[in-house]
Amino acid sequence: MEKRFMSIWFHHLLTNWKANRSPGLRELPFVFVTKERNRLIVKAASREAEREGVYTGMLAADAKAVVRDLQVFDDIPGKADALLSAIGEWCIRFTPVVAVDPPDGLLLDISGCPHLWGGEPQYLKDIHIKLRSRGYDTRIAIADTIGAAWANARFGKVMSIIAPGMQVQTLLTMPPAALRLEPEILGRLQKLGFYKIERFINIGRPALRRRFGTAVLQRMDQAVGHELEPLIPLQPISPYEERLPCLESIRTATGIAIAIRKLLQMLCKRLEQEGKGLRTALLKCYRIDGKTVEAAIGTNRPSRDVDHLFKLLELKIPTIEPALGIELFVLQGKVEDLSSEQEKLWASEDFGLEDPAVAQLLDRIAGKYGADTINRYLPSEHYWPERSVARSHLLTDKLPTTWRLNKRRPVQLLTTPERIEVTVQIPDYPPMQFIYKKQLHLVKKADGPERIEREWWLEAGEIRDYYTVEDEQGRRYWLFRSGHYSGEQPVQWFLHGFLA
Repeated sequence: MEKRFMSIWFHHLLTNWKANRSPGLRELPFVFVTKERNRLIVKAASREAEREGVYTGMLAADAKAVVRDLQVFDDIPGKADALLSAIGEWCIRFTPVVAVDPPDGLLLDISGCPHLWGGEPQYLKDIHIKLRSRGYDTRIAIADTIGAAWANARFGKVMSIIAPGMQVQTLLTMPPAALRLEPEILGRLQKLGFYKIERFINIGRPALRRRFGTAVLQRMDQAVGHELEPLIPLQPISPYEERLPCLESIRTATGIAIAIRKLLQMLCKRLEQEGKGLRTALLKCYRIDGKTVEAAIGTNRPSRDVDHLFKLLELKIPTIEPALGIELFVLQGKVEDLSSEQEKLWASEDFGLEDPAVAQLLDRIAGKYGADTINRYLPSEHYWPERSVARSHLLTDKLPTTWRLNKRRPVQLLTTPERIEVTVQIPDYPPMQFIYKKQLHLVKKADGPERIEREWWLEAGEIRDYYTVEDEQGRRYWLFRSGHYSGEQPVQWFLHGFLA
């Protein structure tokens, strides 16, 4: 198989990324600057800034003088490499061999891949359009060698396909910089008048070696194909996924259950080796008719207990419609670290929420009735009652503070206090009666007031005077008056909770 390579050049990598995050910058000139030797240097310039004369390596002060409304941002160290790695992993869908080419490019070994897209022209066009749609300016070239592809991406057309064996012809009219030479060597070549590769490519090798070293010869050999150039491909983190193809289509609940257990056994074996546990799992069932059926589960704490996880997925089997049959099962999971101590079965001591059996029970309830049916609340350090509790989504969350026990609080606290109408004999007295949801309640017993000041560091507003009252039917309520009595405006009363 003939080797074919693709080079992708992101001419405005950092500025494209910034413009994608802040669309208002797309039509404005801006730059990223970094400090070098106590001077601010332009690290990257947007297309609009380049059009007005700003270029990479320029002093920031000079750039501001050239473009009066130039916007300047501090460079983010390592951001370009992170972007290239992320885009490179995305490009693995086009070829399994993708390498980062710092500071602003990617190299792809596309040997044997373009025919899947109908040929190299359509292959290149598809990649180019997809990257452009994501906001990145790209120039792409395909050639027999990495060096030729790199040179044509930067000094050729926006999209270039070099026919097999034609890399030398395309390099002749290009400047020496197309060979990826060091700045010092490029400077020496220009001093001698070598402005194009064709002027020195046929000079004797001993003469080039004596004057410019071996770097020029090596880059020339790599570009024309006389020397192989290795690629160091990206190695993305392997996802936590297991696949189970079926020789015969599965159409029964028993067959689906067997497939689920096998997938869990394979996945949990890997999790045990890596010290991790499953938090969420997504089962994908690919049917013969081309449709995909999915089922998802979640756990309150990381788990690699096959039996427990199987019971959760078993509840989802009635929702899986096999139709003509399922030919492929895929189980994907999101994991967290899990120590061996968490998986112990404690038999003799009571560990409360630390007991794995509690987490497994809650997982089964959530799987059957929905995760929203289970709530856990922790105390929060606030005076305002509705802020004094915080919802927790994890059993492993610790109490940030202790529960307050010296004051009686309602069993059911309303998220938002509800307005009521009251009759009060004397100001600052508890109400004699109140109307809640169009029903009259006569107050037989009352206790209070308990004054709770508003948290002035969070918001401004009135104080609250709380009363615990009991109506004629023995039901207890937690009421409060907002603010003091005054002749300027009527006082508002609210019901905030129900006591046992």
